[in-house]
Amino acid sequence: MKKINTLIAACALMLMTSISSVMADSSNFAGPYIGLQGSSVGVGIDGKQLGGADDVNATTDAPVGYTGIAAGVEAGYAVPLGSMFLLDIGASYIDGAATMTTHTSDPDAVGTIKLVVSQFYTGYIAPTIVLSDTASLYVKIARSEAKVDVTDRHVTNPGDLSGDTYAIGTRTVLPSGIFIRAEAGMTDYDNVKAQGLGTGDIPTTTTYEADPTIAYGAISLGFRF
Repeated sequence: MKKINTLIAACALMLMTSISSVMADSSNFAGPYIGLQGSSVGVGIDGKQLGGADDVNATTDAPVGYTGIAAGVEAGYAVPLGSMFLLDIGASYIDGAATMTTHTSDPDAVGTIKLVVSQFYTGYIAPTIVLSDTASLYVKIARSEAKVDVTDRHVTNPGDLSGDTYAIGTRTVLPSGIFIRAEAGMTDYDNVKAQGLGTGDIPTTTTYEADPTIAYGAISLGFRF
């Protein structure tokens, strides 16, 4: 993951350096804005189940892939830093959900539970370079959070997720103030863990762990005031 993040940052830096001689006006992009966002989301969850009935130390890997379309909103403010650069500060919310289901082939281990990840919030900063009077390129660095729910009442709720998001994209602003944003990025969330409560058929020795990663492509349509 660190290598991917470094590669994204390096590519963005090279692009910014190669076009540094372009003459453009950052004021065309500056100011507050709001937008509607549509995203194509791919979720990869590397999970495992540890323990089982009679303290059996059975390990079950549960890699999960999920793809889907999600809708969201964004709002922010682009602060000009000279004639060609801006610092875009904003937040976004995506209304969607992804489910991780654990499975085990061990007859002595616990069956399945589901972890549902939903309500994705992101706060971001995006250093931006102006390419022309209507086009700009940015690199986004963000902190993302999501809600986690467990469908089985016999395990602990792991609490909300937090993670880092890195993305690269372009924003085109028309003279009317309408803008179109195209973005691709990835979010690497912290590990999530649930443990049996000792009730039902799930002993306290059973734990469920997952490491969710989200890759996405998004298109936003909005208005700059």
